[in-house]
Amino acid sequence: MPRLSRLLATALIVLAPLAQAATLDLAWWKDGKLTALQLRDDGSSKTAAFDGARMVPLGSLWKLFVYVYAVDGKLATPEYSCTGRQPQEEVYCCEPGKSVGRDAALAQSCALFFAPARLLVERRPWREYWSARLGRAPAGDAEWLSDPARLTPERLVSLRSLMVALASVPASSRGEAESALLRVVLGARGVDTVGWFGTRLRVKTFSWHQQERPSQRLGGAAGWLADGTPVWFAGEGTSSTILQAWAPRLAAALPASAPASDAGCVVVDYFTRYPVRSVMSEGVAAAPGALNGRYQVLFENGRSLALTSRGELLLARDAKNRIQLSGRFGVNDYVARVIDREGGSAEPEAAKGLAVAARSYLQQNAVWAEGCQRIADSSATQRVSPSPASAAARAIAQWTDQLVLTGASVRYHADTASKDTMAWSAAVAQARLGRRFDEILAAAWPHAELATLAGGGAQQCERLPAAEAWLARELPHWERLLRGEAGYETPPELPAVCRLGHGAPYSEQLRNRVFVRGLATREDRITLAHEFLHLGLRNHPRGQDEKLVEQLARRLVDVKLETPS
Repeated sequence: MPRLSRLLATALIVLAPLAQAATLDLAWWKDGKLTALQLRDDGSSKTAAFDGARMVPLGSLWKLFVYVYAVDGKLATPEYSCTGRQPQEEVYCCEPGKSVGRDAALAQSCALFFAPARLLVERRPWREYWSARLGRAPAGDAEWLSDPARLTPERLVSLRSLMVALASVPASSRGEAESALLRVVLGARGVDTVGWFGTRLRVKTFSWHQQERPSQRLGGAAGWLADGTPVWFAGEGTSSTILQAWAPRLAAALPASAPASDAGCVVVDYFTRYPVRSVMSEGVAAAPGALNGRYQVLFENGRSLALTSRGELLLARDAKNRIQLSGRFGVNDYVARVIDREGGSAEPEAAKGLAVAARSYLQQNAVWAEGCQRIADSSATQRVSPSPASAAARAIAQWTDQLVLTGASVRYHADTASKDTMAWSAAVAQARLGRRFDEILAAAWPHAELATLAGGGAQQCERLPAAEAWLARELPHWERLLRGEAGYETPPELPAVCRLGHGAPYSEQLRNRVFVRGLATREDRITLAHEFLHLGLRNHPRGQDEKLVEQLARRLVDVKLETPS
């Protein structure tokens, strides 16, 4: 048996008990009631044995409560500037000489930004704020909220008190926190998980120690679903490994979310290329103003169109007495109407990709007028159904709420793909092969990034040529042994090696790239080998196991391999 094969087999034997016992605890709070489940890695789930009395570590969640308090109280939240004097803490904030803002600091878990002393958070107003939110003074199991000094990662709090506190957050400040936390499923901690969650999950991650077994890590997250439902989950490992390992099962187990309010304002100018002769309702010409009911639109070219309006369409006449029709929608309503008009929702993953493309096109091409984005309904731009969107299209628009593409000019066509242009027929074909919407988007726009309307998204790739050259030199040596391992596949192209701006190193399987700090030390080389192995062993049953991959990476870098003949 090759040496690396023996190492792999030994590691699997050591880790087998942990793999067999892998579970994820999940809880949410709805209508004053806690629902708790335990998910197992075999795909099954059961009602969990714990309830709201369970004590859980606060971990990094304390930063979320400081964020909410600062937003609600309109506290000054100046950017934090990294000096390099606290490298272990600043790694979650920014590089020396740079700074981090409030939203990025929350998603990246920058403790230095949210230190209560730095933001001048005082005990008395803090206590008064949470007393008002909870409807009583924070005492008993909520005592941890009585003093900002009590917000320490090791503090144990009851799960019920944590959920009640999350439920008490006002919609306005919760909305700002959620917008910041959408970055989690797009960034390093949730890399490659947005395809499972969309924007349903708005959570702050945490990693701490198991209460009963201090040597074991407990990772997870807490926050809200898209409709404001408080949610918490945790399991053995770090927050990033939990998200990546459990994403499909967690997404399937989350409760259905009620439609969230539709933010934004889009005004659509209908039929700009087709003059309208009349708009009739039951044989009577419609009067200028909001339209309510069913109407028949007759065009000057003799064609007609039936439509329905619930007050969102407006009929007006210009200076020459010509009929003009416009609609005023929320952004997701607009996106849903585009889905119905341009593609349809029969293949949900393709429709999700179209939703992101439509929202991106709107952001790139609409003009701002009187507080709204304004765009024409036209085959030259994108077509928008004048009738209410279907329920399926609305659900898809909500599921992708706020997601856009950056770094490319976004266009699409019915059946012809070209640079920066997705073919809808190709998207449908990929969906039928089981591709997720993020994979469909990556195929159409390989150099674009998924981000949110607020600007949060994945890190941009600044290539590290020296690290890529080193990997290219070492890979032939490594592969002499790796090719004999079940599940190992050589990436179709050498991975791009990108400079890591903040946080822990990671790999992106979807885009075949890794983020590391450089190649200056032995540990840097091990890190690059580690992240490459996550790509190469992506089909191995334990290919995402951090302990196993780290052992293999150290062997590859430290053992002197034979020179290939």
